[in-house]
Amino acid sequence: MQILMKELEGKQVLAGAIPGQKAWMKLIERTSQEPLQPEPVFLDFKGVDVARASYLREAILNFRNTVRQRRSNFYPIIANANAAVIEELTILLDPRGDVLMLCALDEGGEAHAPQLLGKLDPKQRFTFALVRERGETDASELMQKHGDKEGVKQTAWNNRLASLAGLGLIVELSEGRNKRYRPLLAGA
Repeated sequence: MQILMKELEGKQVLAGAIPGQKAWMKLIERTSQEPLQPEPVFLDFKGVDVARASYLREAILNFRNTVRQRRSNFYPIIANANAAVIEELTILLDPRGDVLMLCALDEGGEAHAPQLLGKLDPKQRFTFALVRERGETDASELMQKHGDKEGVKQTAWNNRLASLAGLGLIVELSEGRNKRYRPLLAGA
Protein backbone atom coordinates (compact mmCIF):
# COMPACT_ATOMS: atom_id res chain seq x y z
CA MET A 1 0.00 0.00 0.00
CA GLN A 2 1.23 3.48 -0.84
CA ILE A 3 -0.13 6.62 0.84
CA LEU A 4 0.97 9.92 -0.66
CA MET A 5 1.33 12.31 2.26
CA LYS A 6 1.00 15.36 0.01
CA GLU A 7 -2.39 14.11 -1.23
CA LEU A 8 -3.46 13.06 2.26
CA GLU A 9 -2.89 16.62 3.50
CA GLY A 10 -3.23 18.64 0.31
CA LYS A 11 -0.08 20.59 1.25
CA GLN A 12 3.65 20.64 0.65
CA VAL A 13 4.43 21.74 4.21
CA LEU A 14 3.27 19.44 7.00
CA ALA A 15 3.43 21.11 10.39
CA GLY A 16 1.75 21.15 13.77
CA ALA A 17 0.61 18.60 16.33
CA ILE A 18 -3.13 18.98 15.65
CA PRO A 19 -2.82 18.51 11.87
CA GLY A 20 -0.55 15.55 12.68
CA GLN A 21 -3.26 14.01 14.88
CA LYS A 22 -5.80 14.46 12.09
CA ALA A 23 -3.39 12.82 9.63
CA TRP A 24 -2.93 9.92 12.11
CA MET A 25 -6.70 9.38 12.09
CA LYS A 26 -6.74 9.39 8.27
CA LEU A 27 -3.87 6.88 8.18
CA ILE A 28 -5.68 4.61 10.65
CA GLU A 29 -8.82 4.87 8.53
CA ARG A 30 -6.94 3.97 5.33
CA THR A 31 -5.44 0.91 6.99
CA SER A 32 -8.59 -0.35 8.69
CA GLN A 33 -8.87 -3.32 6.29
CA GLU A 34 -6.26 -5.70 7.65
CA PRO A 35 -4.28 -7.67 5.02
CA LEU A 36 -3.96 -11.44 5.41
CA GLN A 37 -0.19 -11.34 4.86
CA PRO A 38 2.46 -8.86 6.03
CA GLU A 39 2.37 -5.78 3.81
CA PRO A 40 4.49 -2.61 3.75
CA VAL A 41 2.65 0.70 4.01
CA PHE A 42 4.75 3.24 2.16
CA LEU A 43 4.16 6.68 3.65
CA ASP A 44 5.33 8.51 0.53
CA PHE A 45 6.66 12.02 1.09
CA LYS A 46 7.13 12.73 -2.63
CA GLY A 47 6.24 16.37 -3.23
CA VAL A 48 6.41 17.30 0.48
CA ASP A 49 8.91 20.12 0.98
CA VAL A 50 8.96 20.15 4.78
CA ALA A 51 7.45 18.05 7.56
CA ARG A 52 8.01 19.35 11.08
CA ALA A 53 8.86 17.13 14.04
CA SER A 54 5.56 17.89 15.83
CA TYR A 55 3.58 16.72 12.79
CA LEU A 56 5.79 13.66 12.29
CA ARG A 57 5.48 12.67 15.95
CA GLU A 58 1.68 12.83 15.94
CA ALA A 59 1.10 11.40 12.46
CA ILE A 60 3.94 9.04 11.60
CA LEU A 61 5.28 7.76 14.93
CA ASN A 62 1.78 7.41 16.37
CA PHE A 63 0.65 5.56 13.26
CA ARG A 64 3.63 3.21 13.38
CA ASN A 65 3.10 2.61 17.10
CA THR A 66 -0.64 2.03 16.69
CA VAL A 67 -0.36 -0.56 13.91
CA ARG A 68 2.56 -2.35 15.56
CA GLN A 69 0.81 -2.43 18.98
CA ARG A 70 -2.25 -4.02 17.45
CA ARG A 71 0.11 -6.59 15.86
CA SER A 72 -1.09 -5.60 12.43
CA ASN A 73 0.18 -7.07 9.19
CA PHE A 74 0.90 -3.49 8.10
CA TYR A 75 4.51 -2.34 8.36
CA PRO A 76 5.00 1.43 7.86
CA ILE A 77 7.97 2.63 5.83
CA ILE A 78 8.91 6.23 5.05
CA ALA A 79 9.39 6.65 1.30
CA ASN A 80 10.89 9.43 -0.82
CA ALA A 81 11.66 11.73 2.10
CA ASN A 82 13.86 14.68 1.16
CA ALA A 83 16.77 15.96 3.28
CA ALA A 84 14.56 18.42 5.20
CA VAL A 85 12.08 15.69 6.20
CA ILE A 86 14.90 13.31 7.13
CA GLU A 87 16.48 16.02 9.29
CA GLU A 88 13.21 16.54 11.18
CA LEU A 89 12.78 12.79 11.60
CA THR A 90 16.32 12.56 12.97
CA ILE A 91 15.60 15.35 15.47
CA LEU A 92 12.55 13.37 16.57
CA LEU A 93 14.08 9.88 16.65
CA ASP A 94 17.54 10.37 18.14
CA PRO A 95 16.55 11.55 21.65
CA ARG A 96 14.01 8.72 21.88
CA GLY A 97 16.42 6.03 20.71
CA ASP A 98 13.82 5.20 18.06
CA VAL A 99 14.23 3.91 14.50
CA LEU A 100 12.23 4.00 11.26
CA MET A 101 12.75 2.29 7.92
CA LEU A 102 13.29 4.60 4.94
CA CYS A 103 13.48 3.88 1.23
CA ALA A 104 13.14 5.39 -2.21
CA LEU A 105 10.03 4.31 -4.08
CA ASP A 106 10.03 4.36 -7.87
CA GLU A 107 7.07 5.09 -10.16
CA GLY A 108 6.25 1.38 -10.32
CA GLY A 109 5.98 1.16 -6.53
CA GLU A 110 9.25 -0.77 -6.11
CA ALA A 111 11.34 0.04 -3.03
CA HIS A 112 15.03 0.87 -3.46
CA ALA A 113 17.89 1.89 -1.18
CA PRO A 114 16.32 0.82 2.12
CA GLN A 115 17.99 2.18 5.22
CA LEU A 116 17.40 2.60 8.91
CA LEU A 117 17.04 6.10 10.32
CA GLY A 118 17.82 6.41 14.00
CA LYS A 119 19.93 4.29 16.28
CA LEU A 120 19.49 0.70 17.33
CA ASP A 121 21.32 -0.45 20.42
CA PRO A 122 24.26 -2.75 19.62
CA LYS A 123 22.39 -5.98 20.44
CA GLN A 124 19.42 -4.98 18.29
CA ARG A 125 21.74 -3.92 15.48
CA PHE A 126 23.53 -7.30 15.66
CA THR A 127 20.21 -9.18 15.64
CA PHE A 128 18.90 -7.05 12.75
CA ALA A 129 22.07 -7.85 10.77
CA LEU A 130 21.61 -11.57 11.44
CA VAL A 131 18.00 -11.53 10.22
CA ARG A 132 19.08 -9.65 7.12
CA GLU A 133 21.94 -12.08 6.52
CA ARG A 134 19.83 -15.21 7.00
CA GLY A 135 16.77 -13.95 5.10
CA GLU A 136 14.42 -15.72 7.52
CA THR A 137 15.10 -17.08 10.98
CA ASP A 138 13.78 -17.64 14.47
CA ALA A 139 15.12 -17.39 18.02
CA SER A 140 16.04 -21.06 18.17
CA GLU A 141 18.21 -20.86 15.05
CA LEU A 142 19.95 -17.71 16.30
CA MET A 143 20.54 -19.31 19.69
CA GLN A 144 22.03 -22.44 18.10
CA LYS A 145 24.28 -20.48 15.75
CA HIS A 146 25.24 -17.50 17.94
CA GLY A 147 24.17 -18.32 21.49
CA ASP A 148 27.53 -19.65 22.64
CA LYS A 149 29.45 -16.73 21.14
CA GLU A 150 27.09 -14.21 22.67
CA GLY A 151 26.28 -16.12 25.87
CA VAL A 152 22.62 -15.41 25.11
CA LYS A 153 19.72 -17.74 25.84
CA GLN A 154 16.78 -18.31 23.49
CA THR A 155 14.53 -16.02 25.54
CA ALA A 156 16.89 -13.10 24.90
CA TRP A 157 16.83 -13.83 21.15
CA ASN A 158 13.01 -13.93 21.30
CA ASN A 159 13.00 -10.55 23.05
CA ARG A 160 15.39 -9.00 20.54
CA LEU A 161 13.39 -10.28 17.57
CA ALA A 162 10.08 -9.17 19.12
CA SER A 163 11.54 -5.73 19.78
CA LEU A 164 12.64 -5.33 16.16
CA ALA A 165 9.21 -6.52 14.95
CA GLY A 166 7.60 -4.06 17.38
CA LEU A 167 9.55 -1.26 15.71
CA GLY A 168 8.33 -2.53 12.33
CA LEU A 169 11.86 -3.26 11.10
CA ILE A 170 11.40 -6.99 10.57
CA VAL A 171 8.31 -9.02 9.75
CA GLU A 172 6.94 -11.49 12.26
CA LEU A 173 5.45 -14.65 10.74
CA SER A 174 3.42 -16.96 12.98
CA GLU A 175 3.64 -20.69 12.39
CA GLY A 176 1.40 -22.13 15.09
CA ARG A 177 3.11 -21.39 18.39
CA ASN A 178 6.40 -20.60 16.66
CA LYS A 179 7.39 -17.25 15.22
CA ARG A 180 9.78 -16.69 12.36
CA TYR A 181 11.18 -13.38 11.23
CA ARG A 182 12.38 -11.93 7.94
CA PRO A 183 13.58 -8.52 6.76
CA LEU A 184 10.88 -6.00 5.95
CA LEU A 185 12.62 -5.00 2.72
CA ALA A 186 15.30 -6.91 0.83
CA GLY A 187 18.66 -5.22 1.17
CA ALA A 188 17.68 -3.29 4.31
